[in-house]
Amino acid sequence: MDEEPEPEPVVLAPTVMMPMPGTGRGHLNLATSIRSLRLRSGLSQRQLALRMSVPRTYVSKIENEKATPTLSSLERLARALEVTVPELLSGGEKSRQDEISELVKDQFIAEILPFVSQLNGMQMSSVLTQLRDLTVRPRRTA
Repeated sequence: MDEEPEPEPVVLAPTVMMPMPGTGRGHLNLATSIRSLRLRSGLSQRQLALRMSVPRTYVSKIENEKATPTLSSLERLARALEVTVPELLSGGEKSRQDEISELVKDQFIAEILPFVSQLNGMQMSSVLTQLRDLTVRPRRTA
């Protein structure tokens, strides 16, 4: 497969950090976000580069903060990692409230939720053990 030419990266000066408005933190750590999403997807740099149609070295430069991807490269990265650009920029991390809302939408979780607060530590441990056993060694039905 012919590789497309490497997009022209934007090189960052290592000492320049622009604060993100309202976060009180330094620059968004895009490199860590991309690496985290890539590893979570079980992809090597080469596999991600193939999905993006760029050289592996380009992915390496981005992950090692030697280059910042262009907007079109961000879009290609997001597509290749099967996330949206905002998810890519946030590292794919959902807020705790988003995770809770998503969990409560599950019918099983919604049904057991009222009972969980009534269990003591030993009972919770017992329920978890039983759930693990059910998933590891499913019972046969006749």
